[in-house]
Amino acid sequence: MFRQKIREAIRLAITELKREGALPDFAVPEFSVAAPEDPAHGDYATNAALVIAKLTGGKPAEIARLIAGKLTAPEIAAAAVAGPGFVNLTLADGSLTGALSAALHETEQWWRSEVGKGKTIVVEYSSPNIAKPLGVHHLRSTIIGQAIINLLRAAGYNAVSLSFPGDWGTQFGLLIAGYKHWGDPEKVKRQPIEEMLNLYVRFSQAAKDDPRLLDEGRQEFRKLEEGDPENRKLWQWFLDESLRDFNRVYELLGVNIEHTIGESHYEPELKGIIQDALDHGVAQRGEDGSVVSPIPDSPTPEIIQKSDGATIYTTRELAAIRHRIKEWDAVQLLYVAANQQTFHLEQVFRSAELLGYAKPGQLVHVKFGMMLGSGGKKFATREGRLIPLIDVLQQAIQRSRAIVEMLNPELPDSKKDEIAEMVGVGAVKYYDLFHHRLSDIVFEWDKMLNLEGASAPYLQYTHARFKSILRKAAKEAKAPEVPDGAALDGVEHRLLAAMLRLPEAIEDALKDYTPNTLANYLYTLAQLANEFYHSHPVLQEPDEKKRALRIALVSGVALTLAKGLDLLGIAAPEEM
Repeated sequence: MFRQKIREAIRLAITELKREGALPDFAVPEFSVAAPEDPAHGDYATNAALVIAKLTGGKPAEIARLIAGKLTAPEIAAAAVAGPGFVNLTLADGSLTGALSAALHETEQWWRSEVGKGKTIVVEYSSPNIAKPLGVHHLRSTIIGQAIINLLRAAGYNAVSLSFPGDWGTQFGLLIAGYKHWGDPEKVKRQPIEEMLNLYVRFSQAAKDDPRLLDEGRQEFRKLEEGDPENRKLWQWFLDESLRDFNRVYELLGVNIEHTIGESHYEPELKGIIQDALDHGVAQRGEDGSVVSPIPDSPTPEIIQKSDGATIYTTRELAAIRHRIKEWDAVQLLYVAANQQTFHLEQVFRSAELLGYAKPGQLVHVKFGMMLGSGGKKFATREGRLIPLIDVLQQAIQRSRAIVEMLNPELPDSKKDEIAEMVGVGAVKYYDLFHHRLSDIVFEWDKMLNLEGASAPYLQYTHARFKSILRKAAKEAKAPEVPDGAALDGVEHRLLAAMLRLPEAIEDALKDYTPNTLANYLYTLAQLANEFYHSHPVLQEPDEKKRALRIALVSGVALTLAKGLDLLGIAAPEEM
């Protein structure tokens, strides 16, 4: 990556300046090297002089001048002092075209790194509750988690994708009780998920008027835990139908979760977990028979067993943590879960650390905000306002079909349907991933499907435009060659420099597990690509060397857009 080479060149320049006495002796601090927002300021800018001035008491502008004068790396064509002490750097055209040539010959490698080689990270995401459809509120965990998996693998990590569905707990007592009251086996067979949801919502609503129903639901769950044959049979039926429905939605979303290990998997271990906590003094038994784990510096102890002897979600999570670290020798476990889970997960993580199941920092909560419906209302299952995710995706595909029809009416209907699915599903996913994961998002169709703004259709259409050029140039059968001594004009230079920053965008996205970093990078690249498309003829360029360079550049940008979108879990159609 050019950024790393620039960082090394700056460190070398600072070391030389210290050796010559132009700077006092000090430990070189961390400094930033980043692409400036305004391309007129060069390809990269560094705040190294500002950081050193703060450390030594020197003048930032003077230190910046010294650093700029010492930069001799062949990748750097120019270095200029700007503002209060920034150094703006412009890359050499030859370095850029050389990197483009390498990328076109190593299409599956140039954007990858090995920073995570030999390290395993387990990512838990999606994790829906059984007997309910995947709803819009599951979207964020599912696609953020999958994007993180993809990014980790691009950086060389062994990334284990995992779903921890809620297939155990009191809610199943409520569902079983609801089924015993009003269940119709034929209705469940015809529409299993819809009927299970109806029963759950109906029972929850009835329990508001008759609290005794909640006790009945708890009793049914206790029977399930104790192995009651009837309840076990119903539970297995509900589980099988639910997993089948989840996989149908995951397939449409392009999500591949390799391991699905539900809460019920850990049921045989729960008594041992509780006894382990008691034996280690991490938990204590209350007068009512419950077992609680006091958390240092927390006002609320963590309950791991109820007074009636039933286990809870926390107990099963502790068992899962122990299993995951032992099974995969994971350096980290990432939990892609909503902001609202923050306090609960902090308690669970601390309990796991006190039990010796995990080390401090090994368990990480990757938080995200809510997906809100029209008017900013929260989706809620119990009030019956859940919107099935499959319905949203199908509507997105239908809306995208109209876009494809407008852009390319000559395509066969089967091709239009295929592209509409790529565009529709991609639109929903990119709209989410373009936002910072900590932000709440209001679901808005117009923004998702906007062909002119930050959207998947905009990026996909840009990719399709460039692929069309390559088809016409008859260059798809082999990698286009970058001509020797090719010179870049300003637009070409900026576009190529941006294209080659894909590995840096991946690295930055992994710093805080923020896929929006990559999504924003791709949008900026697409904007530059369209500026180039409208201002630079490619196939009509009479100069042979310039035409060859532009075809190579088009190929590189199309490759980068496709790879970047793929990392976000979004398809890049060849035509639209």
